[in-house]
Amino acid sequence: MFWQMVKGTVLRQGRQLLFVALTAALGISLATAMLNVMFDVGEKVNQELKAFGANITVTAKNASILKDIYGLDDSETPKEFLKEADIGKLKTIFWTNNIVAFSPHLTGSLKLANGETVLLSGTWFDHLMKLPTGDEFSTGEQYLKSWWKVEGTWPKETVPEGVLVGKNLAQKLKVTVGSRLPYICQDGIKAEFLVTGIVSGGGEEDGQIVGQLPMVQQALGMIGKINTINVSAITTPENELARRAAENPKSLSLKEYEIWYCTAYVGSIAYQIEEVIGNSVARPVRQIAESEGRILDKTQLLMLLITILSLLSATMGVSNLVSANIMERSKELGLLKALGATDRSVVILVLTEIFMTGLLGGIAGYCAGLGFAQIIGQAVFGSSIAVNLMVIPILICLLFLMLLLGSLPAIRSLLGLQPAIVLHGR
Repeated sequence: MFWQMVKGTVLRQGRQLLFVALTAALGISLATAMLNVMFDVGEKVNQELKAFGANITVTAKNASILKDIYGLDDSETPKEFLKEADIGKLKTIFWTNNIVAFSPHLTGSLKLANGETVLLSGTWFDHLMKLPTGDEFSTGEQYLKSWWKVEGTWPKETVPEGVLVGKNLAQKLKVTVGSRLPYICQDGIKAEFLVTGIVSGGGEEDGQIVGQLPMVQQALGMIGKINTINVSAITTPENELARRAAENPKSLSLKEYEIWYCTAYVGSIAYQIEEVIGNSVARPVRQIAESEGRILDKTQLLMLLITILSLLSATMGVSNLVSANIMERSKELGLLKALGATDRSVVILVLTEIFMTGLLGGIAGYCAGLGFAQIIGQAVFGSSIAVNLMVIPILICLLFLMLLLGSLPAIRSLLGLQPAIVLHGR
Protein backbone atom coordinates (compact mmCIF):
# COMPACT_ATOMS: atom_id res chain seq x y z
CA MET A 1 0.00 0.00 0.00
CA PHE A 2 2.80 2.43 0.95
CA TRP A 3 4.67 1.95 -2.34
CA GLN A 4 1.46 2.19 -4.34
CA MET A 5 0.86 5.59 -2.75
CA VAL A 6 4.43 6.64 -3.60
CA LYS A 7 3.93 5.46 -7.19
CA GLY A 8 0.64 7.33 -7.49
CA THR A 9 2.22 10.53 -6.18
CA VAL A 10 5.11 10.28 -8.64
CA LEU A 11 2.68 9.86 -11.53
CA ARG A 12 0.44 12.72 -10.41
CA GLN A 13 3.17 15.10 -9.24
CA GLY A 14 5.75 14.14 -11.85
CA ARG A 15 6.33 17.69 -13.10
CA GLN A 16 6.93 19.14 -9.64
CA LEU A 17 9.20 16.25 -8.62
CA LEU A 18 11.11 16.59 -11.89
CA PHE A 19 12.08 20.14 -10.86
CA VAL A 20 13.29 18.78 -7.50
CA ALA A 21 15.42 16.21 -9.36
CA LEU A 22 16.86 18.89 -11.68
CA THR A 23 17.70 21.15 -8.74
CA ALA A 24 19.46 18.29 -6.96
CA ALA A 25 21.25 17.37 -10.18
CA LEU A 26 22.58 20.92 -10.64
CA GLY A 27 23.85 21.12 -7.06
CA ILE A 28 25.49 17.68 -7.16
CA SER A 29 27.00 18.24 -10.61
CA LEU A 30 28.83 21.36 -9.43
CA ALA A 31 29.87 19.64 -6.21
CA THR A 32 31.13 16.62 -8.18
CA ALA A 33 33.17 18.78 -10.54
CA MET A 34 34.64 20.96 -7.79
CA LEU A 35 35.49 18.09 -5.41
CA ASN A 36 37.17 16.01 -8.13
CA VAL A 37 39.16 19.03 -9.26
CA MET A 38 40.00 19.91 -5.65
CA PHE A 39 41.38 16.43 -4.90
CA ASP A 40 43.39 16.43 -8.15
CA VAL A 41 44.36 20.09 -8.20
CA GLY A 42 47.43 19.60 -5.99
CA GLU A 43 49.37 17.76 -8.67
CA LYS A 44 47.97 19.98 -11.43
CA VAL A 45 48.95 23.23 -9.71
CA ASN A 46 52.36 21.89 -8.80
CA GLN A 47 52.92 20.84 -12.39
CA GLU A 48 52.00 24.34 -13.54
CA LEU A 49 54.31 25.92 -10.96
CA LYS A 50 57.23 23.78 -12.13
CA ALA A 51 57.45 26.21 -15.05
CA PHE A 52 58.81 28.77 -12.58
CA GLY A 53 61.98 26.81 -11.87
CA ALA A 54 63.61 24.45 -9.43
CA ASN A 55 62.58 24.28 -5.79
CA ILE A 56 65.60 22.30 -4.53
CA THR A 57 69.30 23.09 -5.06
CA VAL A 58 71.95 20.43 -4.48
CA THR A 59 75.55 21.55 -3.84
CA ALA A 60 78.74 20.06 -2.44
CA LYS A 61 78.70 19.85 1.35
CA ASN A 62 81.98 21.65 2.12
CA ALA A 63 81.24 24.52 -0.24
CA SER A 64 77.79 24.93 1.32
CA ILE A 65 79.20 24.97 4.87
CA LEU A 66 81.78 27.65 4.05
CA LYS A 67 79.16 29.74 2.32
CA ASP A 68 76.71 29.46 5.23
CA ILE A 69 79.21 30.05 8.05
CA TYR A 70 81.51 32.66 6.51
CA GLY A 71 79.18 34.23 3.97
CA LEU A 72 81.53 33.57 1.06
CA ASP A 73 80.09 33.99 -2.40
CA ASP A 74 80.63 31.50 -5.19
CA SER A 75 83.79 33.21 -6.44
CA GLU A 76 85.41 33.10 -2.98
CA THR A 77 84.31 29.59 -2.05
CA PRO A 78 86.96 26.87 -2.59
CA LYS A 79 85.97 24.66 -5.50
CA GLU A 80 84.10 21.61 -4.29
CA PHE A 81 82.34 19.41 -6.78
CA LEU A 82 79.64 16.80 -7.07
CA LYS A 83 80.01 13.77 -9.32
CA GLU A 84 78.08 13.77 -12.57
CA ALA A 85 77.77 9.99 -12.26
CA ASP A 86 75.62 10.45 -9.12
CA ILE A 87 72.89 12.48 -10.86
CA GLY A 88 70.83 9.42 -11.78
CA LYS A 89 70.48 8.54 -8.09
CA LEU A 90 67.95 11.36 -7.78
CA LYS A 91 65.40 9.01 -9.36
CA THR A 92 66.01 6.24 -6.83
CA ILE A 93 64.61 7.96 -3.74
CA PHE A 94 61.24 7.14 -2.18
CA TRP A 95 59.61 10.13 -3.92
CA THR A 96 61.16 9.42 -7.32
CA ASN A 97 57.91 10.07 -9.22
CA ASN A 98 57.64 13.52 -7.64
CA ILE A 99 60.93 14.63 -9.19
CA VAL A 100 59.76 15.94 -12.55
CA ALA A 101 62.93 17.61 -13.84
CA PHE A 102 66.52 18.44 -12.90
CA SER A 103 69.64 19.86 -14.50
CA PRO A 104 73.31 19.81 -13.45
CA HIS A 105 75.51 22.88 -13.68
CA LEU A 106 79.24 23.50 -13.94
CA THR A 107 80.41 27.12 -13.98
CA GLY A 108 83.85 28.60 -14.52
CA SER A 109 85.83 31.32 -16.27
CA LEU A 110 87.09 30.81 -19.81
CA LYS A 111 89.40 32.89 -22.00
CA LEU A 112 88.28 33.62 -25.52
CA ALA A 113 90.71 33.84 -28.43
CA ASN A 114 90.36 37.66 -28.45
CA GLY A 115 91.63 37.81 -24.85
CA GLU A 116 88.20 38.42 -23.29
CA THR A 117 87.46 36.36 -20.14
CA VAL A 118 83.85 35.24 -19.90
CA LEU A 119 81.74 33.20 -17.52
CA LEU A 120 80.94 29.79 -18.96
CA SER A 121 78.16 27.55 -17.66
CA GLY A 122 77.60 23.95 -18.67
CA THR A 123 74.30 22.13 -18.32
CA TRP A 124 71.87 19.77 -20.01
CA PHE A 125 69.30 21.33 -22.32
CA ASP A 126 67.28 18.29 -23.38
CA HIS A 127 69.07 15.19 -22.19
CA LEU A 128 67.85 11.59 -22.33
CA MET A 129 69.53 9.74 -19.50
CA LYS A 130 69.47 6.10 -18.46
CA LEU A 131 68.59 5.68 -14.81
CA PRO A 132 70.07 3.10 -12.41
CA THR A 133 66.65 1.42 -12.50
CA GLY A 134 67.04 0.78 -16.23
CA ASP A 135 64.39 3.35 -17.21
CA GLU A 136 64.99 6.40 -19.39
CA PHE A 137 64.22 9.98 -18.38
CA SER A 138 64.30 13.22 -20.39
CA THR A 139 65.31 16.32 -18.47
CA GLY A 140 67.32 19.53 -18.68
CA GLU A 141 67.03 23.32 -18.76
CA GLN A 142 64.26 23.28 -21.34
CA TYR A 143 62.06 21.58 -18.73
CA LEU A 144 63.02 24.02 -15.97
CA LYS A 145 63.46 27.41 -17.61
CA SER A 146 60.32 27.89 -19.67
CA TRP A 147 60.55 31.67 -19.16
CA TRP A 148 63.87 31.89 -21.05
CA LYS A 149 63.45 33.74 -24.32
CA VAL A 150 65.74 32.26 -26.94
CA GLU A 151 66.35 34.07 -30.21
CA GLY A 152 67.39 31.23 -32.47
CA THR A 153 67.30 27.61 -31.27
CA TRP A 154 68.23 25.68 -28.16
CA PRO A 155 71.53 23.78 -28.48
CA LYS A 156 71.16 20.09 -29.36
CA GLU A 157 73.38 17.28 -28.15
CA THR A 158 74.01 16.30 -31.77
CA VAL A 159 75.88 19.62 -32.13
CA PRO A 160 78.17 19.56 -29.04
CA GLU A 161 79.76 22.95 -29.76
CA GLY A 162 76.40 24.74 -29.80
CA VAL A 163 75.85 27.37 -27.07
CA LEU A 164 73.46 30.04 -25.92
CA VAL A 165 74.97 33.49 -25.34
CA GLY A 166 73.33 35.83 -22.84
CA LYS A 167 71.76 38.94 -24.29
CA ASN A 168 74.08 41.36 -22.47
CA LEU A 169 77.20 39.37 -23.28
CA ALA A 170 76.15 39.02 -26.93
CA GLN A 171 75.91 42.82 -27.24
CA LYS A 172 79.32 43.20 -25.64
CA LEU A 173 80.97 40.59 -27.87
CA LYS A 174 78.93 41.68 -30.92
CA VAL A 175 77.84 38.16 -31.78
CA THR A 176 74.59 36.96 -33.34
CA VAL A 177 72.93 33.64 -34.06
CA GLY A 178 75.26 31.60 -36.25
CA SER A 179 78.45 33.36 -35.06
CA ARG A 180 81.47 31.33 -34.02
CA LEU A 181 83.45 32.16 -30.87
CA PRO A 182 87.02 30.83 -30.75
CA TYR A 183 88.30 30.06 -27.24
CA ILE A 184 91.24 28.47 -25.46
CA CYS A 185 90.71 25.43 -23.22
CA GLN A 186 92.42 25.09 -19.86
CA ASP A 187 94.92 22.72 -21.43
CA GLY A 188 95.78 25.29 -24.13
CA ILE A 189 93.93 23.60 -26.99
CA LYS A 190 92.01 26.00 -29.25
CA ALA A 191 88.37 25.35 -30.13
CA GLU A 192 85.26 27.33 -30.96
CA PHE A 193 81.62 27.69 -29.96
CA LEU A 194 78.72 27.86 -32.38
CA VAL A 195 76.10 30.37 -31.22
CA THR A 196 72.73 28.70 -31.85
CA GLY A 197 70.73 31.24 -29.85
CA ILE A 198 70.75 34.46 -27.82
CA VAL A 199 69.11 33.94 -24.43
CA SER A 200 67.31 36.45 -22.25
CA GLY A 201 66.08 35.31 -18.85
CA GLY A 202 66.64 38.24 -16.52
CA GLY A 203 69.24 36.38 -14.44
CA GLU A 204 72.90 35.41 -14.49
CA GLU A 205 72.44 33.73 -17.86
CA ASP A 206 72.19 37.17 -19.55
CA GLY A 207 75.92 37.62 -18.97
CA GLN A 208 77.08 34.05 -19.61
CA ILE A 209 77.79 31.55 -22.31
CA VAL A 210 75.65 28.47 -21.63
CA GLY A 211 76.78 25.29 -23.34
CA GLN A 212 76.48 21.52 -23.27
CA LEU A 213 77.87 20.03 -20.06
CA PRO A 214 80.41 17.62 -21.65
CA MET A 215 81.91 20.39 -23.79
CA VAL A 216 82.14 22.77 -20.84
CA GLN A 217 83.72 20.09 -18.65
CA GLN A 218 86.36 19.53 -21.31
CA ALA A 219 86.95 23.27 -21.82
CA LEU A 220 87.40 23.86 -18.07
CA GLY A 221 89.38 20.66 -17.51
CA MET A 222 86.80 19.26 -15.08
CA ILE A 223 85.64 16.02 -16.65
CA GLY A 224 82.88 14.30 -14.67
CA LYS A 225 82.44 17.24 -12.25
CA ILE A 226 79.51 19.57 -11.55
CA ASN A 227 78.91 22.41 -9.09
CA THR A 228 75.19 22.13 -8.48
CA ILE A 229 72.02 20.28 -9.43
CA ASN A 230 68.75 22.17 -9.72
CA VAL A 231 65.78 19.92 -8.94
CA SER A 232 62.10 20.52 -9.62
CA ALA A 233 59.85 18.34 -7.44
CA ILE A 234 56.12 18.13 -6.83
CA THR A 235 55.68 18.82 -3.12
CA THR A 236 53.03 18.91 -0.42
CA PRO A 237 52.43 22.25 1.38
CA GLU A 238 54.42 22.39 4.60
CA ASN A 239 52.78 22.28 8.03
CA GLU A 240 54.02 22.47 11.61
CA LEU A 241 55.56 18.99 11.41
CA ALA A 242 57.50 19.89 8.26
CA ARG A 243 58.76 23.12 9.83
CA ARG A 244 59.96 21.28 12.95
CA ALA A 245 61.72 18.70 10.78
CA ALA A 246 63.39 21.47 8.77
CA GLU A 247 65.03 22.71 11.97
CA ASN A 248 66.13 19.27 13.17
CA PRO A 249 64.74 15.91 11.93
CA LYS A 250 66.23 14.19 14.98
CA SER A 251 63.89 16.15 17.25
CA LEU A 252 60.91 14.19 15.87
CA SER A 253 59.53 11.08 17.51
CA LEU A 254 59.76 7.83 15.55
CA LYS A 255 56.12 8.06 14.46
CA GLU A 256 56.47 11.73 13.47
CA TYR A 257 59.66 10.95 11.56
CA GLU A 258 57.92 8.19 9.59
CA ILE A 259 55.02 10.50 8.71
CA TRP A 260 57.40 13.29 7.67
CA TYR A 261 59.70 10.98 5.69
CA CYS A 262 56.76 9.38 3.84
CA THR A 263 55.09 12.69 2.94
CA ALA A 264 56.23 14.71 -0.07
CA TYR A 265 57.32 17.79 1.86
CA VAL A 266 60.07 19.72 0.12
CA GLY A 267 62.25 19.14 3.21
CA SER A 268 61.78 15.37 3.23
CA ILE A 269 62.55 15.13 -0.50
CA ALA A 270 65.70 17.22 0.02
CA TYR A 271 66.67 14.98 2.96
CA GLN A 272 66.31 11.86 0.83
CA ILE A 273 68.40 13.43 -1.95
CA GLU A 274 71.23 13.97 0.54
CA GLU A 275 70.99 10.29 1.49
CA VAL A 276 71.64 9.05 -2.06
CA ILE A 277 74.11 11.67 -3.35
CA GLY A 278 77.34 11.57 -1.40
CA ASN A 279 79.00 14.70 0.01
CA SER A 280 75.99 16.85 -0.84
CA VAL A 281 73.64 19.37 0.74
CA ALA A 282 70.14 19.70 -0.71
CA ARG A 283 68.54 23.03 0.12
CA PRO A 284 64.87 23.81 -0.57
CA VAL A 285 64.27 27.13 -2.31
CA ARG A 286 61.87 28.30 0.40
CA GLN A 287 60.32 31.17 -1.54
CA ILE A 288 59.15 28.82 -4.31
CA ALA A 289 58.11 26.00 -1.96
CA GLU A 290 56.09 28.32 0.30
CA SER A 291 54.48 30.06 -2.67
CA GLU A 292 53.40 26.69 -4.05
CA GLY A 293 51.81 25.82 -0.72
CA ARG A 294 49.95 29.11 -0.42
CA ILE A 295 48.65 28.98 -4.00
CA LEU A 296 47.53 25.38 -3.58
CA ASP A 297 45.74 26.10 -0.29
CA LYS A 298 43.91 29.10 -1.76
CA THR A 299 42.95 27.17 -4.88
CA GLN A 300 41.52 24.30 -2.83
CA LEU A 301 39.70 26.77 -0.55
CA LEU A 302 38.15 28.41 -3.61
CA MET A 303 36.92 25.02 -4.87
CA LEU A 304 35.46 24.22 -1.45
CA LEU A 305 33.64 27.57 -1.24
CA ILE A 306 32.14 27.06 -4.71
CA THR A 307 30.96 23.60 -3.63
CA ILE A 308 29.35 24.95 -0.45
CA LEU A 309 27.63 27.84 -2.26
CA SER A 310 26.29 25.56 -5.00
CA LEU A 311 24.84 23.16 -2.42
CA LEU A 312 23.29 26.02 -0.41
CA SER A 313 21.64 27.34 -3.57
CA ALA A 314 20.35 23.87 -4.42
CA THR A 315 19.05 23.44 -0.86
CA MET A 316 17.09 26.70 -1.11
CA GLY A 317 15.69 25.60 -4.45
CA VAL A 318 14.60 22.23 -3.06
CA SER A 319 13.02 23.96 -0.07
CA ASN A 320 10.88 26.23 -2.25
CA LEU A 321 9.84 23.39 -4.56
CA VAL A 322 8.94 20.98 -1.74
CA SER A 323 7.03 23.67 0.18
CA ALA A 324 5.03 24.51 -2.94
CA ASN A 325 4.36 20.81 -3.50
CA ILE A 326 3.07 20.35 0.07
CA MET A 327 0.77 23.34 -0.25
CA GLU A 328 -0.61 21.98 -3.50
CA ARG A 329 -1.21 18.56 -1.91
CA SER A 330 -2.57 19.87 1.39
CA LYS A 331 -6.07 18.39 0.84
CA GLU A 332 -4.63 14.99 -0.08
CA LEU A 333 -2.36 14.94 2.96
CA GLY A 334 -5.16 16.27 5.18
CA LEU A 335 -7.39 13.42 4.01
CA LEU A 336 -4.69 10.89 4.91
CA LYS A 337 -4.57 12.35 8.40
CA ALA A 338 -8.36 12.32 8.64
CA LEU A 339 -8.36 8.63 7.71
CA GLY A 340 -6.02 7.87 10.60
CA ALA A 341 -2.50 8.37 9.21
CA THR A 342 -0.07 9.63 11.85
CA ASP A 343 2.18 12.64 11.38
CA ARG A 344 5.15 10.27 11.32
CA SER A 345 3.77 8.11 8.50
CA VAL A 346 2.81 11.15 6.40
CA VAL A 347 6.28 12.69 6.88
CA ILE A 348 7.95 9.38 5.91
CA LEU A 349 5.77 9.21 2.78
CA VAL A 350 6.72 12.74 1.71
CA LEU A 351 10.42 12.25 2.51
CA THR A 352 10.48 8.96 0.61
CA GLU A 353 9.13 10.69 -2.49
CA ILE A 354 11.63 13.54 -2.18
CA PHE A 355 14.64 11.33 -1.45
CA MET A 356 13.86 8.93 -4.31
CA THR A 357 13.52 11.86 -6.68
CA GLY A 358 16.62 13.55 -5.28
CA LEU A 359 18.66 10.34 -5.57
CA LEU A 360 17.80 10.00 -9.27
CA GLY A 361 18.75 13.64 -9.75
CA GLY A 362 21.96 13.10 -7.79
CA ILE A 363 22.99 10.19 -10.04
CA ALA A 364 22.36 12.29 -13.15
CA GLY A 365 24.22 15.21 -11.52
CA TYR A 366 27.22 13.00 -10.68
CA CYS A 367 27.55 11.88 -14.30
CA ALA A 368 27.22 15.46 -15.53
CA GLY A 369 29.71 16.65 -12.89
CA LEU A 370 32.36 14.23 -14.14
CA GLY A 371 31.97 15.79 -17.56
CA PHE A 372 32.25 19.31 -16.10
CA ALA A 373 35.44 18.26 -14.26
CA GLN A 374 37.05 17.13 -17.52
CA ILE A 375 36.07 20.38 -19.22
CA ILE A 376 37.67 22.36 -16.36
CA GLY A 377 40.79 20.17 -16.47
CA GLN A 378 41.28 20.63 -20.20
CA ALA A 379 40.51 24.36 -20.14
CA VAL A 380 42.66 25.26 -17.11
CA PHE A 381 45.39 22.61 -16.91
CA GLY A 382 45.39 21.10 -20.39
CA SER A 383 44.90 17.58 -19.00
CA SER A 384 42.12 15.35 -17.71
CA ILE A 385 40.99 15.25 -14.07
CA ALA A 386 41.27 11.93 -12.26
CA VAL A 387 37.98 10.42 -11.07
CA ASN A 388 38.29 10.12 -7.29
CA LEU A 389 36.05 7.39 -5.85
CA MET A 390 36.38 8.94 -2.40
CA VAL A 391 34.11 11.74 -3.67
CA ILE A 392 31.11 9.38 -4.01
CA PRO A 393 30.40 8.80 -0.27
CA ILE A 394 30.96 12.51 0.36
CA LEU A 395 28.41 13.37 -2.33
CA ILE A 396 25.88 10.88 -0.94
CA CYS A 397 26.13 12.50 2.49
CA LEU A 398 25.86 16.00 0.97
CA LEU A 399 22.86 14.97 -1.15
CA PHE A 400 20.94 13.57 1.81
CA LEU A 401 21.83 16.60 3.92
CA MET A 402 20.72 18.94 1.14
CA LEU A 403 17.38 17.14 0.70
CA LEU A 404 16.77 16.92 4.43
CA LEU A 405 17.50 20.60 5.06
CA GLY A 406 15.45 21.56 2.02
CA SER A 407 12.50 19.52 3.32
CA LEU A 408 12.50 20.91 6.88
CA PRO A 409 10.25 23.96 6.20
CA ALA A 410 7.76 21.70 4.36
CA ILE A 411 7.81 19.11 7.17
CA ARG A 412 7.17 21.84 9.71
CA SER A 413 4.11 23.04 7.80
CA LEU A 414 3.03 19.43 7.29
CA LEU A 415 3.10 18.78 11.05
CA GLY A 416 0.94 21.84 11.61
CA LEU A 417 -1.58 20.82 8.97
CA GLN A 418 -5.11 20.44 10.41
CA PRO A 419 -7.33 17.99 8.42
CA ALA A 420 -10.60 19.74 9.27
CA ILE A 421 -9.33 23.12 8.12
CA VAL A 422 -7.80 22.03 4.80
CA LEU A 423 -10.69 19.72 3.92
CA HIS A 424 -13.14 22.59 4.35
CA GLY A 425 -10.98 24.69 2.01
CA ARG A 426 -9.81 27.15 4.65
